[in-house]
Amino acid sequence: MAKGTGPKLVIAISSTALFDMRESHKIYEEQGVAAYAQYQRQHEDVILEPGEAFPLASKLLRINEKLGGEPRVEIILLSRNSADTGLRVFNSIAHHNLNISRAAFSGGDSPYRYVSAFACHLFLSTNAGDVRNALHSGMAAATLLPSQGASNTSDELRFAFDGDAVLFSDASERIFKEQGLDAFTENEKKSAHKPLDPGPFKNFLEALQALQSEFPSGQCPIRTALVTARAAPAHERVVRTLREWNVRIDESLFLGGLSKGDFLKSFGADVFFDDQQVHCSSASEYVATGHVPHGVANEKPST
Repeated sequence: MAKGTGPKLVIAISSTALFDMRESHKIYEEQGVAAYAQYQRQHEDVILEPGEAFPLASKLLRINEKLGGEPRVEIILLSRNSADTGLRVFNSIAHHNLNISRAAFSGGDSPYRYVSAFACHLFLSTNAGDVRNALHSGMAAATLLPSQGASNTSDELRFAFDGDAVLFSDASERIFKEQGLDAFTENEKKSAHKPLDPGPFKNFLEALQALQSEFPSGQCPIRTALVTARAAPAHERVVRTLREWNVRIDESLFLGGLSKGDFLKSFGADVFFDDQQVHCSSASEYVATGHVPHGVANEKPST
């Protein structure tokens, strides 16, 4: 068994991503804050059902059991509830035996500002505004979409990432959007030996790899994949960039524009991160998907 000795991987998850809170949120939207607070108090002993991030959180926390020693993974709960209305959330955490002890209840304000204070590597939420604010602050963040696919029941934890505007900057994707495929391909060929600038998820990927390195070869319960619309010859710059960063990705899929859903299902992803809504909508039919509202694909057209 590996022994946990390195720095922690810290992930912040909103209460609405961790648990299914659609019913109480509907009351908030239709009847207001007072009715919502009363409802939560009246139901604080009614256990919440798992939400989109629950399977991922459970697998992450089980890594601590595999490592032994000091915990190497921590989940932070972030919530727009007050501590009073959030008591139901903590009761549900205890019921589901999730080892989550740190939380920020922001009383109606956005909790994203506590992400850096907790030294988090990733923020997952169902609130797109909170996610955008976190990204603007330099934090890896994604909006979790409702998934129609069944959770991966394997004990192995599998992360899949898009490349441009997620792991890498959106500079190359911007050329593609503004000038077309031929210009993009020519630029990538000319720049093959020039590393891509980092995107918002680079630091998270590095922290994930550091956690992977805690395990002996062949025994790591974490696997990563790059799933990108790029194809040859645009693949070379990606390979050289990861080499320059000294970052290893276990599997790389260069799909040349093919739909990603079937490949993500074949990989068995627990979660997939992409910057484009069209790819996220397709992927969410098969796996849990996080939209990363970053880069040129998410800019509003100028008027």
